[in-house]
Amino acid sequence: MKAVVTGMIATYPVGGVAWDYGQYALGLERLGWDVYYLEDTRWEAYDPIRGEYGADYRYGVKFLNGSLARLSPTLSRRWHVRAMNGEAFGMSAANLASVLEDAELFINVSGGTLLREEYMKCRRKVLIDSDPGWNHFVNFPGWDANPGWQGSLGYRAHDDFFTYAERIGRTDCELPSLGIQWQPTRPPVVLDLWQSQPPGTNWTTVMTWDNFRRPIEWNGKVYGTKELEFGRIESLPQRIAGCFELAVGGTSPPKERWQSRGWSVITHTMYHARWTSIRHISNNHVANSASQKMFTSQRVAAGRVADPCVT
Repeated sequence: MKAVVTGMIATYPVGGVAWDYGQYALGLERLGWDVYYLEDTRWEAYDPIRGEYGADYRYGVKFLNGSLARLSPTLSRRWHVRAMNGEAFGMSAANLASVLEDAELFINVSGGTLLREEYMKCRRKVLIDSDPGWNHFVNFPGWDANPGWQGSLGYRAHDDFFTYAERIGRTDCELPSLGIQWQPTRPPVVLDLWQSQPPGTNWTTVMTWDNFRRPIEWNGKVYGTKELEFGRIESLPQRIAGCFELAVGGTSPPKERWQSRGWSVITHTMYHARWTSIRHISNNHVANSASQKMFTSQRVAAGRVADPCVT
């Protein structure tokens, strides 16, 4: 059985993103599938060293290849990336087309890969909404308003729809269903990759600051990411004995203010590597974090590898 798993590892080459998508691919491979990784976001790639977005995918492709190689020797040979300018990396387009012809399953994690006509050859196309709120308030309505954007068939062309918003459809969760029967799911975790370590001494958290670049308004309410909630725990180092460490990337995080309040701040240039990410999480005393305002306000029960599950 062949499966194609999509992701955004080359587009946003940082540790947490590699875990988000890599565990889908490796998990299916462990279950006996022949897995191929595809990335075709038609978007600028992020360079965490320079802290900039651009059309150059070389850093991201190198990061992707290294990440997949660490997960599985097989996956390191079975990937294809289509850059913003159409340049292809990894296995050839012809080989990818052959895989798509035979694949029983196409899992579009986050919906980040454009659903082009040539990808419709897969027998079962599954969309996994890994970012409820941002997708339901911004991305999906944007697709509906611009059908055929970038030559894509849009998110509604999938056969099955899953979401991390486990409570979608309940009266206290305002996420619009958009007329789709969403099935709840959770991100996979390949447990043997997360070996426990002796207790550390630091209280740690990992986050991207101001990830949406602007607040989102829906029905008179304002939503965002952790920058709207972090103030609730910002004073912890001044109130509790311990060493508090914060690994942060994103848009203009107030590092000096945090340091003045007792936080040890690690910037994105120090935690971008995939294996640094897991060491930062597993070697701590305990992980502490503010949840995304988008998740807490919507009561969606959504979480990722490095985020607590909001209930």
